[in-house]
Amino acid sequence: MTLLNIDISYLAKKLQDLLKIPSPTGYTDEIVRHVSKELQSLGVFYEITRRGGMRAMIPGKKHKPARAFVSHLDTLGAQVKSLKDNGRLELVPIGHWSARFAEGARATVFSESGAYTGTILPLKASGHTFNKGIDEMPIGWDYVELRVDAYSKSGADLYRLGFDVGDFVAIDPLPEFLDNGFIVSRHLDNKAGVAVMLAAIKALVESDIKPTVDVFWLFTIAEETGHGAQSILTPDIASLVAIDNGTTAPGQNSDEFGVTIAMADQTGPFDYHLTRKMVQLCRDNDIKHQKDVFRYYRSDAATAIEAGADVRTALITFGVDASHGYERIHMHALRSLAELATGYAISPVEIQRDAREFSDLKGFTRQPTADADQDLKPEIDVPVPEPAAE
Repeated sequence: MTLLNIDISYLAKKLQDLLKIPSPTGYTDEIVRHVSKELQSLGVFYEITRRGGMRAMIPGKKHKPARAFVSHLDTLGAQVKSLKDNGRLELVPIGHWSARFAEGARATVFSESGAYTGTILPLKASGHTFNKGIDEMPIGWDYVELRVDAYSKSGADLYRLGFDVGDFVAIDPLPEFLDNGFIVSRHLDNKAGVAVMLAAIKALVESDIKPTVDVFWLFTIAEETGHGAQSILTPDIASLVAIDNGTTAPGQNSDEFGVTIAMADQTGPFDYHLTRKMVQLCRDNDIKHQKDVFRYYRSDAATAIEAGADVRTALITFGVDASHGYERIHMHALRSLAELATGYAISPVEIQRDAREFSDLKGFTRQPTADADQDLKPEIDVPVPEPAAE
């Protein structure tokens, strides 16, 4: 199989555009509008749920067993917990991230009276005033506050400006795209994954190669708070591949280059056969790859399984350093992921039985056992005819 050409300039531009749009979980309307317009410009059908989950589709040679990719549009952020007497804002985090990475961050607060910029600071922020006290403060959201860039010396001042409990706070990404391919920014989780999906869609549309089966492209809006793809799956989708970040850190096998294929996360192992297919596609197409297991991690795929969806799941990732902090990735990984995604979309369907939600044992898969003399070839090559249209 010849790999499709991935437009790297387009991928980088889309990532830059996405990073400019604030989208903490719960405040995602504008980024949904942005991605919708991009899908429309690519000529791809899409539909949007009430809350903003998106489902695009590229028709295949057959409808079933349909395949799907998923990435999330939402990012980490914060909300206003209270208007403090000192004229600053108490915060609670949106998603799981450390206040260690919030200290010093520039941010935008969206109030009913408009948007205000500000800075998240520790309660003791001046070394000239507190001396060693600034280094002795504990780390946590109880020990930071947001200083807004407006005249506010009291809670009453904040209220007059239009601030209130529950206002959304978006953390400025401060992106840097370096000439050597590295990208440093907040919120690469998972706007980089969204950019990968858009680049893969563009490559498929421009290639005029029809996917083997229908391919859905799912964009979720609340992954950081544990709500994933379950609301936008269809019964025809048999395989769900999440595209998200892999953690490059001591004790992990992830890498900022190539594709990191997750074998398991905190919710358990990913599907044996779908994961093995991702690995084989990388081998067959000389895509650099490595495997990893994530202990403190869950993705859009997890919520689908937990909601009861009978769908095979896999997780393919771009290695990110300092995840949920000031993150760093490399364009090599993003290109590799887009190549793998397009390769999967046009690859043959081995498990034809997946076209039906229920069937008998015929065509059911096999896994290796301890019997070395057995024939390990899975029974996955028996076509299963699609049911007649009603």
